[in-house]
Amino acid sequence: MNWVWFHKLASPPYAYAFARLLRPWLLWPAILMIVWAGYQGLFVVPVDYQQGDAYRIIYVHVPAATMTTVIYSAMATAAAIGLIWRMKLAHAFAAACALPGVIFTVLTLVTGSIWGRPMWGAYWAWDPRLTSELLLLFLYLGYIALRASIDDIGRADRASAVLAIVGVVNIPIIKYSVVWWNSLHQGPSLSVFGRSSIDASMIAPLLVMMLAYLLLCGAVLCDGLCAEIIRRERSARWLAEVV
Repeated sequence: MNWVWFHKLASPPYAYAFARLLRPWLLWPAILMIVWAGYQGLFVVPVDYQQGDAYRIIYVHVPAATMTTVIYSAMATAAAIGLIWRMKLAHAFAAACALPGVIFTVLTLVTGSIWGRPMWGAYWAWDPRLTSELLLLFLYLGYIALRASIDDIGRADRASAVLAIVGVVNIPIIKYSVVWWNSLHQGPSLSVFGRSSIDASMIAPLLVMMLAYLLLCGAVLCDGLCAEIIRRERSARWLAEVV
């Protein structure tokens, strides 16, 4: 099998061109799916018999919460690859993950607080799921701050990679906190192998919205990776020819 195409992706010129080519193929389907799933979730699916219309926020909250852990896992994996194999482009990808991670985590915490007010009577509770998600926000912000505090890119890559890898321990805590501890947070509504706890008519828009968020995140990461490559390769001849 010819893996030349794969190794080329480790080259900044090829990665830059590939990210620019891929971006619209991720962005426009994501926008269309968000519009469809948002309309279905807000106006078509039935009202929940317990939570009323308040449950509709799951079409924003659940996909955003899923993306927070997906992005962090991708960031930590890229950081580990860069640290072990000294691949600069992997560090660039990890750096591109941080800001989208912050945005999705803030969106998760805000929508969770809005949902929590009618459900719990308070915008915030020191629940294991909420606390671990807040910790994830601090990890993202700490990663960004650590990179910004070190002028040398190589040292910043290595230091931030260690932080990202150590922070992975929080990912299973976020996922299983509602199972391991007595939690106010609602348990998992979707089950891959068992029976889901929500009505079947509510599942399709939620799954489409989750896929849309994944594609949207991919498009944002393409932009972030291109920006990071430009920052690192600003004196390279190939970049001057392309830009």
